[in-house]
Amino acid sequence: MKQQATARQPAPRDPEALALQEVLAGLRARPRTLPCKLFYDEEGSRLYEQITALDEYYPFRAESELLDTHGEAIAAEIGAGVLVVEYGSGSSVKTCLLLDRLEAPAGYVPIDISREHLMASAEALAARYRRIEVIPLHADFTEEVQLPDHAHRRAPRLAFFPGSTIGNFDLEAAERLLARIRRLVGNGGRLLIGVDLPKDRETLERAYDDSQGVTAAFNRNILAHINRRFGADFDLDRFEHVARWNESASRVEMHLRSREAQEVQVGGERFALERGETLWTESCYKHDPESFQALAGRAGFAAGPVWFDGERRYSMHLLTAAS
Repeated sequence: MKQQATARQPAPRDPEALALQEVLAGLRARPRTLPCKLFYDEEGSRLYEQITALDEYYPFRAESELLDTHGEAIAAEIGAGVLVVEYGSGSSVKTCLLLDRLEAPAGYVPIDISREHLMASAEALAARYRRIEVIPLHADFTEEVQLPDHAHRRAPRLAFFPGSTIGNFDLEAAERLLARIRRLVGNGGRLLIGVDLPKDRETLERAYDDSQGVTAAFNRNILAHINRRFGADFDLDRFEHVARWNESASRVEMHLRSREAQEVQVGGERFALERGETLWTESCYKHDPESFQALAGRAGFAAGPVWFDGERRYSMHLLTAAS
């Protein structure tokens, strides 16, 4: 890995203070919410990797199958010499399915909010792809991202956004994020993005509430992260994991439900929770191809090819930034 230290974004504002403000604003709101990006501390990233191996969690397998089956066609559409910028790189397993097929990529920039996970994945990829410069970028991609000066600025850019992470954002927030990606790739730049499709309630709810309780542990870990990072006093045993499909909104909702009336302290502020009250931790929107292309179009992307896994559970879009 030629870039030994993690590149970081300029920090005109205190990121810790901003993160705490976001937590407090969510707890003051009705319904109460927590920012899902706080799932991904070191432990949360480890638990997510376990989730991807679960029988019930189809998105990881479906997307991996799609990339394996259609990888050559996808690479041919993308072309040679691109700088790959991956949003939320995680373990980068699916990255290999793409990099193995791309022709002479100019470089690879993984972006992730979990520094430990990012660095471990970047080092492994740098060892595997010795001819590709790997430039890990420790950043919150929900904010504006700037690439380091030495990151092959003249190469055409391909943003890679697998995992259906775009589904974690409501429609307005998703449009804003896509617009930021469009600014990063520039006119004519591309975005390869995974998008989960709507399907039956049983399949969806099992995917987010597995029989082994790994997703429940992942959900409750957000409280442990907030405790450690902001000196809060959440008792994880006093919350239960809830996952439900909201068909009218086309989203799975994940909540932490208070088992009893209780009071919690975060950042010096106290919050009284009623028994049965929930903290809404994540939404997972499911988009059909037409509605997603309309969403991307509003953010400045032109629709392109769409690929599906064999059971048509999952889609992947190649979009082009319109001039």
